[in-house]
Amino acid sequence: MPRRKHEEEHENHERWLVSYADFITLLFAFFVVMYAISSVNEGKYRVLSNALGVAFSGLKQSEPVHREAAERTSHQIVPLPLRTPRSNANDVAIKREKEHMTNIARELLKAMAPLVSQGKVRVTQTNRGVSVEINASVLFAPGEAKLSPQSEKTLRAVAEVLTKVDNNLQIEGHTDNVPINTPVFPSNWELSAVRASSVVRLFIDSGIAEKRMVAMGHAANEPIASNDTPEGRMRNRRVQLMILSGLPETVTEVPVTAND
Repeated sequence: MPRRKHEEEHENHERWLVSYADFITLLFAFFVVMYAISSVNEGKYRVLSNALGVAFSGLKQSEPVHREAAERTSHQIVPLPLRTPRSNANDVAIKREKEHMTNIARELLKAMAPLVSQGKVRVTQTNRGVSVEINASVLFAPGEAKLSPQSEKTLRAVAEVLTKVDNNLQIEGHTDNVPINTPVFPSNWELSAVRASSVVRLFIDSGIAEKRMVAMGHAANEPIASNDTPEGRMRNRRVQLMILSGLPETVTEVPVTAND
């Protein structure tokens, strides 16, 4: 009998379904990952990790997650990271110190209310502390550094406020740019420095500790108004009392080498 010819094998035209199925599987896994990231919590990550491990590697789950536990963790809210206790403590300290300085400023305004209303005293608050600017005409006669009796009464009222706090004090003397040359004060440097020292001495007599204070003379080098007018020169002749904040100032140290 003649041999039966083998039927020709037909080419499989449906092999693309395998690649298509792989693509759909990867696409599904991608959307699962995107959904898990949209609601971040530890429980979903653990479930997703185990599910992907089973789906793609055929390995058993290393950490079985019960349905009840998964449902419980799916509703947990991951809080935003909180600031460290040290940061919170610093914020509280800064707020408390600012309130403390504001209270000092208010007390000084009360003690010097008449002069403040006349524009001869200005009280301001900055990051450094509380600044009290006193016109020199309130404290001294022209070209002199001895406190007048009326100014002593005012400064003792200020000292009464300052004895209740422990902030350091910086007393600065300022003049206008008109030169002075007397046997006592050869220049405005001596005049401004001695005027600041006169205020310090009165504060010491009023019970403020010496170690809290420093006296400085600036002469005419730090004007706050124009020296071209009588009004501006009058304002530049002043004593500035700075009640320094208790907060430490930020200092940046830069190393210096011989080649700089």
